Amino acid sequence: MVSTLVTLVALGVFSLPLFFVASFVGFIIVVELTTPINVAPRWRARLRWITILGFLIFMIFVIRKILKIVPSGVIP
Repeated sequence: MVSTLVTLVALGVFSLPLFFVASFVGFIIVVELTTPINVAPRWRARLRWITILGFLIFMIFVIRKILKIVPSGVIP
């Protein structure tokens, strides 16, 4: 997350939605790459809830962006 923040600030394109999406994608990649094959530790079950929460926040950002793009009156 820190590297994402530093990169976005260095490029001058920092925004909260962009930071969240980049950090969430990085989180998903790390979770998938570190998943053990033979053993499922109990603490990894909590990652599912964090992933679901992150996905819901991501969907809120997507819906807000779509509502900005679509002209008013098109969506009832």
